[in-house]
Amino acid sequence: MIVSKRKKALVLRLRDPNKVLSVIPSAKLLNVKGKTYVAVKHGPDETRVLRNIGIDAPAPILYHYDWPGQYRPFGAQKEAAAFVSMENRAFNLSDLGTGKTLATLWAMDYLRKCGVVNKTLVITPLSTLERTWADELFTHFPYVSYAVLHGSREKRLQLLKQDVDVYLINHDGIKVKGFVDALANRPDINLVVVDEIAQVGRTPSTERFKALFTIINRQHPRRAWGLTGTPTPNAPTDAWAQCKLLVPQNVPAYFNRFRDMVMRQINQFLWVPRENATEIVHSVMQPAIRFTRDECVDLPPCLYEARQAELTPEQRRAYKDMLTKLRIEAENGEVTAANEAVKAQKLIQIACGVVYDSDGNELHLDAGPRLDVLTEVIEQASTKVIVFVPFVSAVSKVIKHVRSAGFTTEAIYGSVPKSERDRIFTAFMKEKNPRVLVAQPAAMSHGLTLTAANTIVWYAPITSNDVFEQANARITRPGQKHNQLIVMIEGTEIERKYYQRLKNKQRVQGLLLEMVRSARESV
Repeated sequence: MIVSKRKKALVLRLRDPNKVLSVIPSAKLLNVKGKTYVAVKHGPDETRVLRNIGIDAPAPILYHYDWPGQYRPFGAQKEAAAFVSMENRAFNLSDLGTGKTLATLWAMDYLRKCGVVNKTLVITPLSTLERTWADELFTHFPYVSYAVLHGSREKRLQLLKQDVDVYLINHDGIKVKGFVDALANRPDINLVVVDEIAQVGRTPSTERFKALFTIINRQHPRRAWGLTGTPTPNAPTDAWAQCKLLVPQNVPAYFNRFRDMVMRQINQFLWVPRENATEIVHSVMQPAIRFTRDECVDLPPCLYEARQAELTPEQRRAYKDMLTKLRIEAENGEVTAANEAVKAQKLIQIACGVVYDSDGNELHLDAGPRLDVLTEVIEQASTKVIVFVPFVSAVSKVIKHVRSAGFTTEAIYGSVPKSERDRIFTAFMKEKNPRVLVAQPAAMSHGLTLTAANTIVWYAPITSNDVFEQANARITRPGQKHNQLIVMIEGTEIERKYYQRLKNKQRVQGLLLEMVRSARESV
């Protein structure tokens, strides 16, 4: 088999040319020096037909696509893009931090250029709606138009009427009244991408699942790809509903039958996985591709990823009031280079959901969306996780939430005695539990080796370059066997700007002054 990049064709030497000529009408016979060959257009449809008749043709994206954008794809991203580009229904089960988003967009863009995909709908968690999917489209595909379907119902429906290449919507957005029919009845949308499909699609009784099922399956055949690094976070039975969405032919029609295949009942209340449950889940969640972070040998040793968390109405009011106060103080010369870090922390405290009044008392604000984003990241991580929380007052809030989500957790902050810290660090490194370590960064930013984790989550930014760098170094140390990921949760412009400077090791002093004086801050 010869791949002609210039002609975008495959040249085949076959014993029986009619095997191809009979199923691909555009195929042509060639006679070269007395030998007979068959030339076939090397496109997605032709490649799929060749594979169906037993000819192992390579994915055309690997030969005829220029991989646009600021970065060249990693090997795993090329393979993942090639895989899904050849499948109408498929799962990408690669780890958090392996580049699933960009690989998916490259596959979508290739199929769009081939005329196979018209318009695409991406259904994703709110935390990655703009900071991941929209940012990647803006950065790497400037010629691809997109609309972020977020806001009021009227605004979302108006945005859906726009003639764009990609529509982005959050998981809960598909439940908005009128959206299921509006999306399901659009034959021009012929590719649906479900990011974190295990999060939105593993419970068939929910409104989100029902909406998702209708959107994916009403217009047939509609391409649909599911992305998740943790397909069965709770039990092997989590796979059943996800398969019902994408590959219903692979699983029994009823949940109880699948449960009996992968689980064994111990008593009236206890079910445990069968010995072959993993193999069964693997067999039903096909076609699928998976890369662990460690298998991506050409990944940078440490990656940074932003996750967006909306402010609640209560936080938004407090934030605007504090910002107004800081602007007035700046105009009066009360915000100086010497005290601006303390002033900036007042805004970040509001984003964390815990602030102090004039008497030093803690006031707790609803920070549900930020806590939900944190849970998402912990659930998606394949190893232990360290969560850095800038303020002691917020550590207990985070600990309570993480434990309520079912994760074993320990906390480190200034008043935790040395003996207790030693016990926690030893358990974190050598035992199964705790899965999550929640810490005030200044309390453990130097000297420690905590390579049992390869993911760090910043619940909010800090104002010290040194502490940020040293805290991240707890996992980026000799003995670390895994590629690392630093996830930064943000919900305000000041947080975004702090993270940007911290990540790039830039000077953070003067940031608040710049923002309040220019009045560019928005939430």
